[in-house]
Amino acid sequence: MEMGVHLPLIEFGSEGLSLRRLQTVVDAARESGFGAISANDHFVFSKPWLDGPTALAAVIERSGEMTLATTISLASLRGPVPLAKTLAALDVLSGGRLVAGVGPGSSKRDYDALDVSFDDRWKRFDEAVMIVRALLRNEPVAAHTHHFPLPDAPLAPGPRRAGGIPLWIGSWGSPAGLRRVARLGDGWLASGYNTTPERFASARQALGVELAGHGRRAEEFPNGLVTMWTWITDNRADRDRVLREVLSPLLKRDPGQLAAQVCVGSPDHCVELLSRYAEAGCQRVYLWPIDDEARQLELAGEIAPGMH
Repeated sequence: MEMGVHLPLIEFGSEGLSLRRLQTVVDAARESGFGAISANDHFVFSKPWLDGPTALAAVIERSGEMTLATTISLASLRGPVPLAKTLAALDVLSGGRLVAGVGPGSSKRDYDALDVSFDDRWKRFDEAVMIVRALLRNEPVAAHTHHFPLPDAPLAPGPRRAGGIPLWIGSWGSPAGLRRVARLGDGWLASGYNTTPERFASARQALGVELAGHGRRAEEFPNGLVTMWTWITDNRADRDRVLREVLSPLLKRDPGQLAAQVCVGSPDHCVELLSRYAEAGCQRVYLWPIDDEARQLELAGEIAPGMH
């Protein structure tokens, strides 16, 4: 199982948001043997949130050969033409290293901020992905659309990667979501704090059935696990503080439930959790250190040498 890292887009306390902080994380990930860096997407949030695509663009030069990923971009809200333009630029500037994770997003606040109906998110998403895929592959787009306008010219410049940018679909693992992944996606992104290794394995099996129905081979369909909150510590009180005072208010989840689902705690706990995901067939997990990112990535590299 390969390791990736989320860029530090959230300001939890007084650590601040800066280019230097982003660069420090990318340097630490590269030096620790991580395979990818990624950025999530929100327009409004309970804490200050740096724009994801902009952050990815800012660290391309320091990213070496690592994959760049959006995990996810809000296709239903950014709109297919602006999003395709952004994704193509990231791919060109990185020399063809982008994987585009897309989803509708689960926060109603993002929709309210753009005066878009949250109830329409799935219809908008399906149409947006269809258009983004066509633009990134220079293919014909459907003549009629319901939610988004279409350009009257091809996307230029197009992506650097031959065949277009892979589009991975975010889904927490519901039957409807997995059907959408099989129908629209080039890969599947699950959410670390919304699943378990056992549920991931079950969803992966169900996804294989859906893929077969589309004439696709599950063995050739990649997956990843995103937003794996990480704080490696041998101090039990420190672990409890992070779960209770940082993650529980942020995610509106019970600290006890989160304790079993995220890499917050002892090295043994984190190794055991990540090993179970590897056994469940997870191919890449994106860690999100809560603070002191460089040290946390160094610790992750030490405890899971066979996973990156």
